[in-house]
Amino acid sequence: MINRDLLMRTYRSTILPHTVSFHTLLRNGSNRMDHRRNAFSNSSLKGARVLSALSFLILFSSLLSSIGFAQDWVRTGSGLGVEKVRLAVPDFKASGADPQNAALLKTFNDTFWNDLDNSGVVELVSKSFYPLQVPSHTTEITFPAWNAPPPNAAMLAFGNLGVAGGKVTVQGWLYDVKNTASPQVLGKQYADVATDEAARVIAHKFADEIIFRLGGGIPGIAESKIYFVSDRSGRKEIWVMDYDGSNQRQLTHLGSISLSPRISPDGTRLAFSSLTKSGWDILMYSMELNRVVSFPRFGGTNLAPAWSPDGTKLALSSSRGGNSQIYECDASGGNLHRMTNAKGPDVSPVWNRKTGAQIAFVSGSTGLPQVYTMEADGTNQQRMTDQGYAVSPNWSPNGQFLTLAWIRKYGPGEPGSSDIYLMDIASKQWVQLTHDGGRNDFPSWSPDGRHIVFQSARSGKEEIWMMLADGTKLHQLTFTGRNSQPNWSWK
Repeated sequence: MINRDLLMRTYRSTILPHTVSFHTLLRNGSNRMDHRRNAFSNSSLKGARVLSALSFLILFSSLLSSIGFAQDWVRTGSGLGVEKVRLAVPDFKASGADPQNAALLKTFNDTFWNDLDNSGVVELVSKSFYPLQVPSHTTEITFPAWNAPPPNAAMLAFGNLGVAGGKVTVQGWLYDVKNTASPQVLGKQYADVATDEAARVIAHKFADEIIFRLGGGIPGIAESKIYFVSDRSGRKEIWVMDYDGSNQRQLTHLGSISLSPRISPDGTRLAFSSLTKSGWDILMYSMELNRVVSFPRFGGTNLAPAWSPDGTKLALSSSRGGNSQIYECDASGGNLHRMTNAKGPDVSPVWNRKTGAQIAFVSGSTGLPQVYTMEADGTNQQRMTDQGYAVSPNWSPNGQFLTLAWIRKYGPGEPGSSDIYLMDIASKQWVQLTHDGGRNDFPSWSPDGRHIVFQSARSGKEEIWMMLADGTKLHQLTFTGRNSQPNWSWK
């Protein structure tokens, strides 16, 4: 019987930073990396049948869809269980007559608005409700024009931008317009070289300051990065972009196939898997030196590196002993030791970012791939998914949830699709986040736990998409070439 109190309860604890996962094995030397056809397609699995759905989960899913609890159940990831702050954000004005002002203002205003709109913690007041005269300085505010209908704003973010002597200066304020006696919440001034990139960075910084204050003291993500795989240069290489899809640039130039990028917690190293002369090896890229640095070769097929929260260890899948199993090593590649010993392949390890004491992974030991968890020493293995084809686990920053790609109805004649799901670790209750949008895979959490980035073919080819952690505000980040396997930075 379902615990109605559990369903009704909104999880109030805020999700903080993230971990990653990747699940793919190479079969018979093929360069194709489709885990649906490689990772678990061997003679022992061809006859595997889809497991029957547990009645509890069927009933739970039906209840969620019928009474609308799903949105509330994952409110942790976006609205934090409270009403969003109603925020007015008029365009910043030019504070001088320099000809660069217009272009830099557009970059700043567009970036600033989008950062706040994507934050998940505010409700932006439509600009159509704004008064004709908008402020650029504190002396220009008329409170009734903002705190009463039609804008009826609770907060107002405003300011100015000006270029002089090749330098851009931005002044910005956040006002509580309901508190006319003491309205100022935040006042900041930024200065940098007068470039488009500098204007974008300043907008990110000020947006993060506002999100920090209005979002429960959790740092914003506007300055975070997303690492991913792209074939737009002719080969699958590792790329990086800003969280909003801007500034996409290529990191590796190996001319081979590179996959599963995983940035270290401190952002200084990037572990990934690449097809080298000796086979599939774990490689290490230094973000400080902008090049690949030395890392041991383990032998066999080595994939899906995952950092421990303290950055001192890596988990990975390796076939050096036969079947692919989960191994652990030091961040330098030393002290490699095996953690699982199943009859089927074990792949895609990912650490619990909150505790560092558990690892989620994918195992084919019972037939079709399923998501499991275990202690960091390999003990206490528990199966988390009950049926179908479940891969790509990714642990939420607060350690409470797993996201995964799941084909719940898998097999001949089944209309199942790969969608992103969110599962509560303690209860194994789940919510489906994507629907009817092609094949969705490789979810990765934002540092603030309010967003999820993932790979989707909903546009006709593999691209990177982002959504809030309740499945809303879905939008595409990449458009050129095929792009896959995103990994969000830890901060």
